[in-house]
Amino acid sequence: MSYEQLFTLLIPEWIILGAGLLLLALDLGVLRKKALAVRMKIAVCIAIVGLLGAFAWTLRMSHTSRISMWDGMLVQDQLTLLGQQVVLIISVVIMLISAQARFTAHVGEYFLLLLLSTIGMLFLVASEHLLVIFISLELLSLSLYILTAFNKQSVFSAEAALKYFLFGGMSAAFMLFGLSLIFGASGELNLNAIAAKLKGAPLDPLVAVAIIMIVVGFGFKVAAVPFHLWAPDTYQGAPLPAAAFIASGSKVASFFILTKVLLVGFAGIEGSAAGRHWVHGWMPLVASIAAASMLLGNLAAVAQKSVRRLLAYSAIAQAGYILIGLLANDQNAIMSVLYYISTYAITVIGAFSVLSVLGDTPQHDRLPALAGFAKREPLLSFCMLIFMLSLAGIPPLAGFFRKFYVFAAALSTSSGNLGLLWLVVAALALSTVSLYYYLQVLKQIYVIPGQDHPGYSRSTISLRLITLILAAAVLILGLVPGIFLDRARPAAAALVRP
Repeated sequence: MSYEQLFTLLIPEWIILGAGLLLLALDLGVLRKKALAVRMKIAVCIAIVGLLGAFAWTLRMSHTSRISMWDGMLVQDQLTLLGQQVVLIISVVIMLISAQARFTAHVGEYFLLLLLSTIGMLFLVASEHLLVIFISLELLSLSLYILTAFNKQSVFSAEAALKYFLFGGMSAAFMLFGLSLIFGASGELNLNAIAAKLKGAPLDPLVAVAIIMIVVGFGFKVAAVPFHLWAPDTYQGAPLPAAAFIASGSKVASFFILTKVLLVGFAGIEGSAAGRHWVHGWMPLVASIAAASMLLGNLAAVAQKSVRRLLAYSAIAQAGYILIGLLANDQNAIMSVLYYISTYAITVIGAFSVLSVLGDTPQHDRLPALAGFAKREPLLSFCMLIFMLSLAGIPPLAGFFRKFYVFAAALSTSSGNLGLLWLVVAALALSTVSLYYYLQVLKQIYVIPGQDHPGYSRSTISLRLITLILAAAVLILGLVPGIFLDRARPAAAALVRP
């Protein structure tokens, strides 16, 4: 593999990095004395041009065969390209939402960090090498820690960033220790090579400890119980665009790589979580985490009075549903997981875009702040209706079909003996609980009368358009899921390799 081919493979990252450095130089040099709104608009335009350029390149490479460089440090296949395209779309939407923000005067630094986070995600989904996976996770995490603390006028932002950083540092230590144990047990860093070394042998205690450590590290990234403690405070205290990015892009990239690590790197040591016939491996551990996430996430969300904390506990429950798809462990299950995380990201960004109208302070984040919202913002209220019902899993929205595909994949595995039925039944029961707290949000919007508050701001045309497009995407991906599934099928096939 030549350096010319390496440069070609990294063109999306080069484009985004160039856009980030350009907007930083312009903001610090030419635009410093301009109005904040002008600087925001110019930075958003440059960032979006870079992201769209990178997206166009991934489309151009969609028909190429699988490429793997330097023992899997960089991989390009259908799964990688799909993951990168989803991440780039999410980043574009976050940039557009950020254009409305006024919480910082450090425009260049803020957008550069968003773009560096995106680059971390692109590397993350494009690697099958443990060293590059860890470095990419740290690039993503460090950028998100700073973004969480970017609102210097808010003590809640600083508190959320500190908790996020402390929990993140602890999880990174667990993950690094687990990765070192896997390297010690197998002598390999490539996921396929690790699977070849470990497959067929009895589960070594050293490997078992490594699996636990790695799952702990990724459990933090996807906010699964009991590694979720950072999520409610971060969702509530971080600047709204940063919170939306953490809830969507970070979760998508983390689940993409978690899927690779479990299904490729730990292939052959899955064990079983079927009914009462558990077999040692990563499946019983993941099944326990999935059940705990669904239970705690849904029950804790019922008691929330903050909309963002409600969305955080909802995200914890959603992580449990996604983990069921990983337990199914076949091509249809992988396809359903890809569909789930992508449509969930669109839905949660849409919910955050609606909340951006209320203001970025704790008092505007309370459920009563939504009272009478339907009269002030009928279009955004209708979009919020779509987002909440989709999160609850109401047909014909994307939220219903993503749960349907995951549960169907789980029930079609385990040699036809419905071994994961216990987990699916628990998921269905707890989904009915989730309907209650999502309807509480809609009750405030459509039923409870309210009055204008000094902190409210009228939505701009651009924000209405963005939110409407997101709501339309949730509806269309529910009515015509084949739009995404046809693209996800070859991506899932690329992951299922001998």
